[in-house]
Amino acid sequence: MADTTGTAFDIVVLGAGSGGYAAALRAAQLGKNVALIEADKVGGTCLHNGCIPTKALLHAAELADNARDGAHFGVHSTLERIDMAGVNQYKDTVIGGLYKGLQGLIKSRKITVVEGHGKLVGPNAVQVGDTTYTGEHIVLATGSYARSLPGLDIGGRVITSDQALTLDWVPKSAIILGGGVIGSEFASVWKSFGADVTIIEALPHLVPNEDVALSKAFERQFRKRGIAFNLGVRFQGVTQDDNGVHVSLEDGKTFDADVLLVAVGRGPRTSGVGYEDQGITLDRGFVITDEKLHTGVANIWAVGDIVPGLQLAHRGFAQGIFVAEQIAGLNPQPIVESGIPRVTYSHPEVASVGLTEAAAKEVHGEDAVEILEYNLAGNGKSKILDTQGFIKLVRKKDGPVVGVHMIGDRVGELIGEGQLIVNWEAYPEDVASLIHAHPTQNEALGEAHLALAGKPLHAHN
Repeated sequence: MADTTGTAFDIVVLGAGSGGYAAALRAAQLGKNVALIEADKVGGTCLHNGCIPTKALLHAAELADNARDGAHFGVHSTLERIDMAGVNQYKDTVIGGLYKGLQGLIKSRKITVVEGHGKLVGPNAVQVGDTTYTGEHIVLATGSYARSLPGLDIGGRVITSDQALTLDWVPKSAIILGGGVIGSEFASVWKSFGADVTIIEALPHLVPNEDVALSKAFERQFRKRGIAFNLGVRFQGVTQDDNGVHVSLEDGKTFDADVLLVAVGRGPRTSGVGYEDQGITLDRGFVITDEKLHTGVANIWAVGDIVPGLQLAHRGFAQGIFVAEQIAGLNPQPIVESGIPRVTYSHPEVASVGLTEAAAKEVHGEDAVEILEYNLAGNGKSKILDTQGFIKLVRKKDGPVVGVHMIGDRVGELIGEGQLIVNWEAYPEDVASLIHAHPTQNEALGEAHLALAGKPLHAHN
């Protein structure tokens, strides 16, 4: 056994974000002696600068919309102001509670937490300051950072999500560079808080990784909310002064606003940590692994945002558990990327799992795919919530459902069943036979599968 009082461990995990701390917790649960190295705080981007704080802002934004629009439901109220100090206090309280809980959990598993910048200095060694920690296995989980574009410097009124999460004021106007998940979520928050918002997206659609039907519906609802966007055009440059930012596009258009939020994705944090020096293959900064997340070098594994694919906290979390179980000899099933659920927590929400219509036709053939769209207008709870949207099912003809795609307020809470349907390769008839509680939005999933199974009740044949 490794000496847990020194610097030798069964497993050394470099990075304590979702992937790293999940690997450490599961490995410790399986009897391994674990060192968890983190330069900042355990919990990583998701807890401190990503998932949790942005969703707290989105909840505050929902309350603002409810206060402003209550008369529609017979509740007459007015929105006096957005108190960003109060919003940030609420957000930080949520983060603080979860952070304290995670610290307690790590301590209870007797995981050794090492604070400081770690660097891989050997096939089984990570150096932090003057101390080297060795492990029979090394798990790389150094996460990601908010990217910018070449020549676009962050500073002043040009910010990333990191700075946006700590703003103590609401911009009167904002330009958002990037219409993916991060850009769309901040556009939703700031619009609810009263800002004029314009999104600039180089690709043809907002949330471009989603099924095109969802993207188009999403654009319609953003347009209805008064969120402006320019699609299929590239950013050219920005200048800033005391009055704000002045943005130009390659098509000649110019825009002025209080701030420019750069939301063009996240880059892998793999520079200066010794990976290449140890023979680990990088591609555009990402660590290349096999399907079992092994790097091909000694007993070194990689998880989370540094591995090519979806940059999602729950993906990294699942990968951390997967690697820990492999190290412990449990032989878990490899993670199927297409089976990972995806949610954009804006107003409206977008949630999906599995193949888009285009991807399914590419995989199975143009004529081997069946599509069904179920409008939420036929769902009682959605009507009560006054939300618009639909559920789109993608099925291999005469076979299982291979994609579930949804748009509408709160549909992110439905993706759990969607994940089971896709990952368990359920047929529409299997889901149609299940009883869904009424009235719930979840019921819409059952109705959609009833329709796809050829026996629609609240949908037309």
